[in-house]
Amino acid sequence: MAKNILVTGGAGYIGSHTAKALARAGYRPVTYDNLVYGHRHAVQWGPFVEGDILDTAKLEQVIRDEAIEAIVHFAAFAYVGESVTKPEIYFHNNVMGSLSILDAMRATGVKQIVFSSTCATYGMPDRMPITEETLQRPINPYGETKLMIERALHWYGPAHGIRSVSLRYFNACGADPEGQIGEEHDPETHLIPLILDAASGRRAAIDVYGTDYPTPDGTAIRDYIHVQDLADAHVKALAYLFDGGETTQLNLGTGTGNSVREVIDAVERVTGCKVPRREVGRRAGDPPELVANPAKANQLLGWKPVMSDIDSIIRTAWAWHQRGK
Repeated sequence: MAKNILVTGGAGYIGSHTAKALARAGYRPVTYDNLVYGHRHAVQWGPFVEGDILDTAKLEQVIRDEAIEAIVHFAAFAYVGESVTKPEIYFHNNVMGSLSILDAMRATGVKQIVFSSTCATYGMPDRMPITEETLQRPINPYGETKLMIERALHWYGPAHGIRSVSLRYFNACGADPEGQIGEEHDPETHLIPLILDAASGRRAAIDVYGTDYPTPDGTAIRDYIHVQDLADAHVKALAYLFDGGETTQLNLGTGTGNSVREVIDAVERVTGCKVPRREVGRRAGDPPELVANPAKANQLLGWKPVMSDIDSIIRTAWAWHQRGK
């Protein structure tokens, strides 16, 4: 019989792709989402429960009603800029909401959780590539909240027997290759959808923030990871926990970076469209380079990204973009 998995935030971008991957792997994903940022139409691979992670009693009821055996936790506010101007809502929703989930797990006896963390916990690292041992020094409240949840998971292990995998992703991008779901944020802040908007004429131009970084072409370098590869890592992390794996933290990236100019060039190459651009000053707090060392995820989970070359990312994102989403 299929194991029932509660996917908090499963109507969102990475959550919905992971729900599809879970279903394909033989699990039964149960999506739990308040639809503040998620989309009801993205829930296609299992039951949907509309609810807030701060509602511990409802979480407990759903866990019992659906015979949940593990949780994959995505639900969070995730706009870095907003977290700086409204830190109170980030600490309330992200931290208190996650503690609510852990309370529900304690009450119902669920012992496994895969947590959606972020490379934002590292802040401005002083060397590349980033390993899991790189010092975590967040420079915004969003990253701080994710680090606080990682620390809670660390201490809940010995105290309550809850085992966890915290997945620190780098730059999630791309879309479902079959076109059923994709990236649809409002507001959209991610580079690739913004470049695609400029390529299609929905945006006048893409702003290139900083052309004087100490990088080969002067623009910032990031590690772009296809959302389907991220989804696959969550499925593997869940299997690791069901097999008795201990609490751990893993980077999810490719180990290779692409500069802003290289991403724009890839969009022009794949779409055949010219991308108008404006060169403007650096944004405060943007590191010159963020690239993962994903060796630990490969060793522990047997995970390797297979769709994260930049052209495949752009091709799937463009196909979704062309649907008018």
